[in-house]
This record gives sequence, structure tokens and C-alpha cells, in this order.
Amino acid sequence: SSGINAEYGGFRPSRLLGLRKHWDDIDNAAVEASYGQEWSYADTKIMEYTCHSAFFVSIVIVQWADVIICKTRKLSVFQQGMNNWVLNTGILFETALAAFLCYTPGLDKALRVYPLRFWWWLPALPFSLTIWIYDECRRVLLRKYPGGWVEQETYY
Repeated sequence: SSGINAEYGGFRPSRLLGLRKHWDDIDNAAVEASYGQEWSYADTKIMEYTCHSAFFVSIVIVQWADVIICKTRKLSVFQQGMNNWVLNTGILFETALAAFLCYTPGLDKALRVYPLRFWWWLPALPFSLTIWIYDECRRVLLRKYPGGWVEQETYY
């Protein structure tokens, strides 16, 4: 969302504190950004809803890692493989659904989701990767030290 914010209007985080009252005021003709640009009420709402869309897409992307790490308790994805085509189809479907919701005309009015530029899908990837790497490391420790501290504290 901060990438969208910066690209759209340059609202620095320090400028966002206390801005909500002006942001949501439909009678306010212009909200001034950090670099002097003025934003109408309609423009600020488009930017806000675009940020909501980006946040929604980031949740979908992080769920990729969540569903992959839930496949097994101890085996690595490299040992288990990605041969569950129901799961693979689910990952593709949820991604396609997110794209459908973001890019279908009319849904900007109905659901307040707005189209995203391609690179606005990317900021969540490092978080998804971090979740996956953490769990792979946890599984290595589970296999290397069965019954150890990691198993007692993190094994479900």
C-alpha cells in the first residue's frame, strides 16, 4: 500500500497522522500531499480503495505460503513435492479470483476494488517467501532433533 501511496501522491507517513478527518470530508475540495499536490475527495477515495485492493492481493499471496506449509508436518516441500493437483488448482483459483475481482469493470463501484499495476502485486512476495523458508527450517530441525525443543514448542 505504501508503494501505491508514494506513486500516486507522495503522502509521507508523517503527513498521514491526523489526515483522516480531511481525507473523509466530502466537502473538502482538496487534500494536500507531502509534495504540494492537491487531491479531491474522489481522487483520495480511488487511492484508498486501490490500497485496499493491494492489501487484499497481498493476503492472497501470503496464503500461497500458508497452504504450502500446511501440506505436511515434517517433510520438506522438496521431499513431498507439489503433486496435489487439487491444492495446486486452489492456489491458481484464488489468484485468478483476486485478479478477476481487481480487474473486472464495475466491481470498483460494487466492491470498491480497483485495478492494480503489476508491480503492486510484488511487495507481498518476500513475506510469503519468509514464511515458507521459516517453516522449511523448522521442519529441518524437527527431522534432525526428534522430540527436541522445536518439536515440543511448534509441532501440532
